[in-house]
This record gives sequence, C-alpha cells and structure tokens, in this order.
Amino acid sequence: MPKSKRDKKVSLTKTAKKGLESKQKLIEELRQCVDTYRNLFIFSVANMRNNKLKDIRTAWKHSRFFFGKNKVMIVALGKRETDEYKDNLHKIGKHLRGEVGVLFTNKTKDEVQEYFNHFKEMDYARAGNPAQMDVALDEGPLEQFPHSMEPQLRQLGLPTALKKGVVTLLKDYQVCKEGDVLTPEQARILKLFAIEMAEFKVQIKCMWNSETAEFENFGGEEESMQDNDENEDEDEEAE
Repeated sequence: MPKSKRDKKVSLTKTAKKGLESKQKLIEELRQCVDTYRNLFIFSVANMRNNKLKDIRTAWKHSRFFFGKNKVMIVALGKRETDEYKDNLHKIGKHLRGEVGVLFTNKTKDEVQEYFNHFKEMDYARAGNPAQMDVALDEGPLEQFPHSMEPQLRQLGLPTALKKGVVTLLKDYQVCKEGDVLTPEQARILKLFAIEMAEFKVQIKCMWNSETAEFENFGGEEESMQDNDENEDEDEEAE
C-alpha cells in the first residue's frame, strides 16, 4: 500500500534551522535599515487593528515598518552598550516592550509626530476592552434588524421578541456602563448597533538619529532592561 502523506516525518532539526534562519534574516534586514535610513522611531499602538496598521504602511511606502518579534529586534539593535549595532542603539531596545513597532524613515521628527498625532480612528471594541460610555437601548421596535436576527439577539441577552414580524425590544436594556470590562456578548451587541468605542492610535515613544547617533525619549519614561535580562535569556533558551 502507498504510504499516507500524513505519515511523513518532519525533522525537528530542520524546523529549528528554518526558524533560526528566519530570525537571522530579520536581524540582517533591521541592520540594513539602520544603515539606510536617517531616523529610527519606536511607536506603541492602542487598540491594535491590522487593517489600520496596513493603511499606515500604505501611506508610508517610502519608509519601513517592523511589528512584533521584539526579542529578535533587541538582538539586532543591541541589548547593552557592549553589543549594540551602533552607538546608543541599546537605548532603543529598552522600549521594545509590549505592542510596539519600529519605523525606519528619512522623514524628520516633526513630520513623523505631526502625522501620527493626527492619525486616530474609531473601531468596534472587543471583549476585554473597557466601555468608554454608558449605552442603553430603549424599549420598542428594532427595525434595522431582519426578523431572522431575533433569535441571535435574544441569545446575546437582549429581551426581544417578534411582534407582527418586527424585532422588538420588550423593555429598556442597559448594554454597558462606562468603565465596564466588556464581555463577548456586550462587544457583539455594540457592533450590531454600530457603536464604536475603541480608538486606534499610534504614539511615538522615542527616536534615534543615524547621523548623530543621538537618542531622544518622548515618553518621559526610562525603562531598565536589567531586571528582565535573565528572564529573556531563559525564554530564548526555551525556544
């Protein structure tokens, strides 16, 4: 009998090698960008949405964005002064924490800050996000929904019923209060009623200039990596 493709064995050494090659390629790309572009910025993202980040990438085709793989980016730029790729780049690594990205560009500091200070777009909140306002629905017909939606609305907790074929809210209903941590049901209801609460925005945290090797921190915070070095080293070994 012919062997099933499912029986095909995969060498772990090959997959590990592929992962290592991918990391090495990213390190090389980052260092090439350091050599090519005038400025490097670290930015943080609130209410991350891939489609909106894609819009920014499209608008800034003249520049390069890297998002994710913070540990690899730290290795590329330098964890400490002794292993930094260029002078003062280890200071950038201190800010590679959480949902942050790297922007390489020839645009000036003023141009970058002007653009991102004004780039803010609303989107639907997700489960786990805090409610930004009180939302209450009034008793009465919900004519925006087809009759086939009534069971789904009722399943989400809304007191609905069909009256003469029209979806109707049988009594006033409080969806959420400001500050509530939204449940999946609440987030779904808000989306169904087209109520946007999440603001996608980008904040520039710091920058590094390749011509002067000067580092500038905009956030007023100076995080230390020393406390995290041991944990990171353990994580990298585990990988």
